[in-house]
Amino acid sequence: MKRIYVPTGSASDWQCLLADPEKHWKTGFSAKTLAHCWEDEDGFPPEIKKALTPRFPSIEPLIIMPEHKVPLRGGGADSQCDIWVLAKCDGDLISIAVEGKVAESFGPTVAEWKPQSTQGKTERYESIRDELGLTDIPGEIRYQLLHRTAAAIVEARRFSARHAVVLIHSFGESADNFKDFERFGTLLGLSLEKGVLASRPLADGLELHVVWVDGEGKYLKY
Repeated sequence: MKRIYVPTGSASDWQCLLADPEKHWKTGFSAKTLAHCWEDEDGFPPEIKKALTPRFPSIEPLIIMPEHKVPLRGGGADSQCDIWVLAKCDGDLISIAVEGKVAESFGPTVAEWKPQSTQGKTERYESIRDELGLTDIPGEIRYQLLHRTAAAIVEARRFSARHAVVLIHSFGESADNFKDFERFGTLLGLSLEKGVLASRPLADGLELHVVWVDGEGKYLKY
């Protein structure tokens, strides 16, 4: 994992960081939409701050990293957060993994991903399960939600943060995605609603927070 980061000058600087810069950089899709939305602000977009401030009244971002890669146990591809934020509130650090969505799904379910198919996948599955404090994960849960949440937790520990947040920043209609998100919340013992942070403690004193935030539709045209 690289330890040198270069600041952006505009939304277009995000393109080269994508896994496939040509395929994934399109108007109306999440990568480009998210980049323009976040680059428009000096800090959090207003809807993000509104969702976070009831729990973190003085929250402010310290570092915002597009396409931040987080290695997870078991090898294979890193969990590549669309955005990762290190924030602070009243002296506490907060690790925030942001996943942008427009019409894209959360990808394969755990059953489709087949965690028992290789030793590496089995190890990663067990690692994610342990990070989230779970004993079992139903096959219908979307794997992307699991590894993105694990990434927020891993980075919280790396930076000695007390809080880990997984945040879905959604643009456009996404009813099916929200159903998958609600199902994920049920697995965590949380009842989820849009724009409201839901929280649960983890075994080591870290606190996990989960939230879905709707973004402004105007960015779908950029």
